[in-house]
Amino acid sequence: MTHGATASPEALRTAMVDQLVRAGTIRSKAVEAAFRTVPRHAFAPEATLVQAYAAHDAVATKKNEHGIDVSSVSAPDVQALMLEQAEIQAGMRLGEVGSGGYNAALMAEVAGPDGSVVTIDIDRDVTDRARRLLDANGYEGVRVVLADAEHGLPDAGTLDRLIVTVGAWDIPPAWTDQLAEDGRLVVPLRTRGLTRSISFDRDGDRLVSRSAEVCGFVTMQGEGEHIERLLLIRGKEIGLRFDEGWPADPDALNGVFDTDRVEKWTGVTVAPGEPIKGMQMWLASALDGFCLMSVDTEMDTGLVAPQNKRANITLLDGDSLAYLAIRRTGDGAEFGVHGYGPNAAEVADALAEELQTWDRDHRQDEPVIYVYPAGTPEADLPPGRVITKRHRRIVISWPQEGQVSKSTITEKGK
Repeated sequence: MTHGATASPEALRTAMVDQLVRAGTIRSKAVEAAFRTVPRHAFAPEATLVQAYAAHDAVATKKNEHGIDVSSVSAPDVQALMLEQAEIQAGMRLGEVGSGGYNAALMAEVAGPDGSVVTIDIDRDVTDRARRLLDANGYEGVRVVLADAEHGLPDAGTLDRLIVTVGAWDIPPAWTDQLAEDGRLVVPLRTRGLTRSISFDRDGDRLVSRSAEVCGFVTMQGEGEHIERLLLIRGKEIGLRFDEGWPADPDALNGVFDTDRVEKWTGVTVAPGEPIKGMQMWLASALDGFCLMSVDTEMDTGLVAPQNKRANITLLDGDSLAYLAIRRTGDGAEFGVHGYGPNAAEVADALAEELQTWDRDHRQDEPVIYVYPAGTPEADLPPGRVITKRHRRIVISWPQEGQVSKSTITEKGK
């Protein structure tokens, strides 16, 4: 097979799909057939052929005035993952929040001629582009709607599946109301700073997760927009990111990195390539002072050594903090904690203890994530970390839930 810049679109598409099948990202024949049929390059004219068929790369289609992507054609592996999570059957009525054209075409292929697809976006540039590309590639039957999805999909009726292809901080009631009683919602939901593509089945007025996978998306616009807050430390070199739980006294952290560093190594190890998404979710659900640390790579002096410089797990407690660190071992790596501030040792111990709890009790586990209406009384919720947003109460519930006391966080949004 020919590869590279001289390869044909068909050869590149075949190679991309073969790669996704080998990786287990594409599992069903229906999704595989859709990916082999829809010409991705035709829906990503901004990219070269090689870029369009790169299995792990998104194609940006619009940026805002700050140069930040506000619309894109998602990476093929993420689109395949979400379509498999949705488990679409022929003849289903499908909705998509966030338009681009390509994903809607894939959905139309899986649903077949007896199914229907409606896609919605708040940005006229995006919907005009999607309409043009869908028409040009034989998908005139896909409905494209310009509106704010916070209020549902106009005139779409009851949906069997709703796939959200923008990062959501909350789940509007209209999305659940529009689902069939046995319907499924697949949404990249951001909870305590962590985004997971979660497949939820409707169960009356609540949603129950079936799977959750790490992903990243451009964020929701319109009424559903929620911007995380950033606390800058040491100029702009280090930032702490908060979805909620803004510190009561941010100034208490002034000079925190001028204190001596406390190091604690946990004995918790990870093999090369081993996924740790469960660990991140455990810490997000177990720690009250959870936030994420980012280091500006252009200003990085090497003062801190987080495990992940883009979004590193951090525990904040007043004037002290501790963050996740890592060091190489002979056959992988070991997790540790670096602490700073007057109470560095105590905060480092607290983070290390939860790492060890995850390793001992939950390493093979994934939580069940429940979504309830925001007014649901505490007594009617299952055990777990309760996160109250504008529309919903999210409950992150682990096996052996006695390991985590029920606690509540209120996320203040628009």
